[in-house]
Amino acid sequence: MTGFELILSAALCLSCTNLNDTRLPANLIQLDESGKVITKLPESAVDDSTVEEGLVETVNSIIEKQQKINGLKEWIKGRKLVIATLEDYPLSYTVIENDTRVGKGVAFELIDFLQEQLEFTYEVVVPEENIIGSREDYEKSLIKMLNNSEADVAAAFIPTLSEQHSFVFYSSTTLDEGEWIMVMQRPRESATGSGLMAPFDFWVWILIFISLLAVGPVIYMLIILRNRMTGDTEQKPYSLGHCAWFVYGALMKQGSTLSPIADSTRLLFATWWIFITILTSFYTANLTAFLTLSQFTLPYNTVSDILYKNKHFVSARGGGIEYAIRNTNESLYMLSNMIRNNHAIFSKSSNDTFNLQNFVEKDGYVFIRDRPAIHHLLYADYRYRKTISMTDEKLHCPFAMAKEPFLKKNRSFAYPIGSNLSELFDPKLLNLVESGIIKYLSSKDLPNAEICPQNLAGTERQLRNTDLMMTYYIMFAGFVTAMVVFFTEILFRYLNSRRETSKWARHGIGRTTNGLAVHMPRWLRQLEIDSDKKRLTASSSESTITPPPPYQSIFSNNHRHKHHPDASHLGKDGVLNPWRHHGHFGGGGFLGNGQMPGGSDAGGVRRLINGRDYMVFRNPNGQSQLVPVRAPSAALFQYTYTE
Repeated sequence: MTGFELILSAALCLSCTNLNDTRLPANLIQLDESGKVITKLPESAVDDSTVEEGLVETVNSIIEKQQKINGLKEWIKGRKLVIATLEDYPLSYTVIENDTRVGKGVAFELIDFLQEQLEFTYEVVVPEENIIGSREDYEKSLIKMLNNSEADVAAAFIPTLSEQHSFVFYSSTTLDEGEWIMVMQRPRESATGSGLMAPFDFWVWILIFISLLAVGPVIYMLIILRNRMTGDTEQKPYSLGHCAWFVYGALMKQGSTLSPIADSTRLLFATWWIFITILTSFYTANLTAFLTLSQFTLPYNTVSDILYKNKHFVSARGGGIEYAIRNTNESLYMLSNMIRNNHAIFSKSSNDTFNLQNFVEKDGYVFIRDRPAIHHLLYADYRYRKTISMTDEKLHCPFAMAKEPFLKKNRSFAYPIGSNLSELFDPKLLNLVESGIIKYLSSKDLPNAEICPQNLAGTERQLRNTDLMMTYYIMFAGFVTAMVVFFTEILFRYLNSRRETSKWARHGIGRTTNGLAVHMPRWLRQLEIDSDKKRLTASSSESTITPPPPYQSIFSNNHRHKHHPDASHLGKDGVLNPWRHHGHFGGGGFLGNGQMPGGSDAGGVRRLINGRDYMVFRNPNGQSQLVPVRAPSAALFQYTYTE
């Protein structure tokens, strides 16, 4: 406010009613300590016919309730109550002092406050077993003591479970909302998976994979559509395989042999390159941040993680977690199968440090406990480990606490059914709850800072072998895929060679003179095929094999009876021409009598193969040679060996 506004307000307040006026408002009903009305209603109000009967009933109910409470106060004054409790540090626990069991914890600080207000005394008892109890777990339990009136009140933070309502009466004042938290070993790496997958969300990876599969066919279809619509013959329509490999190669920052000429095709290629450049830049930046910072997520954060991953967990015997799992009306009943499969352990020890060291640190279990107990437990463990090492941050905090609560339940005191102590205790407890006293008492011995948070705020981090596990998996998968493809190629080559061998054998080719098939080693088959290809495709100047004589001379009888080769029978290197040499064996010593139709004898056998006539000759190396008989095929045959 400005100065002028302050002066104006002061001037206006001169006529205001005195704030220190102690006069009571009109129509106020006052009660004395005994609950009697000390201020009568105005006669006008009593005589007024507009006064409703509900107002009078409300006044009477208030008076009766106050009288009842006063009667309870007189009854409890000087009385000794039996208070049962549970060993549930730090909320409620007991110690032995001078051979007497003394209650401690937040619950008994509340009881001491009530004792001071109501002037009663009490003694502390505990059940034979440190359990709340249920219909199937009734013996030696806390609810049995209340149900049998062995205790007047249960001073403990008891979760309000559905099944226990039939045995005890919960106070109407809720002390707090209990939250059970999971504690586990601090993982060395993030639970989001390998570091290579961490920079992107799951759906981002899915969309990247879809784009890899879709962009190649899209580019291929657009190129085909462009060529058909424009009639351009300069732009080569790349195949689908080339387009797919271009997309994959761009992602891997590899070059491409494709060189598009059309502007539209170039824009398609450039668009994908720009997209990949931006994508890889984001990936590289996020990967660097992930691998250098110590932030991580835990492998188990919710009940679903425990259920789906079938993780072993441990909790207190007879506590809220056990009964929330065993009772069909509770939210955790879906974990009941884990009890039957021995994946859930309920420890009878009330020492949380023992459970933490034996089940979590040694066996790797998940420990489930309510939040105040977890905070005190981790703080005590932190202080102990701080005395061992002052500088090693990871040694100080070997455990981590989940963020999400495992279970939420309201907690309160419990009374025997029919007890009226709740009417006396609950109003005063409600005042403590609303003022925040209970919340303060639960955490008064803890530091303000978070104890062993998930992020230890460390800035220096060396890469470990676990950060590169995804790299190893990719390499292993690549090598396995390559080996599968390699053996598949060998298998198909073997099947194709068998098919070709059987094909030739059916036509009489590749057999010896006695009709037996010629079998050669498989590893030599391909070498022979390759050598034949080289001999057939080599030029006449480079070939070491003497080409056959002219096609017409093969079927002529000019040289049938010449047993000694002359110069015309020699090849270019002076070696006897094998084609002429085998023509001398007109008797068919190799492939039969060699008698052709019409009386001609050419040293070979005429065969009909695939509907065509061939002359089959035997080369010096034992291979069969086909010479076509038809004029067009003969011309091509002659051209092959002369050009």
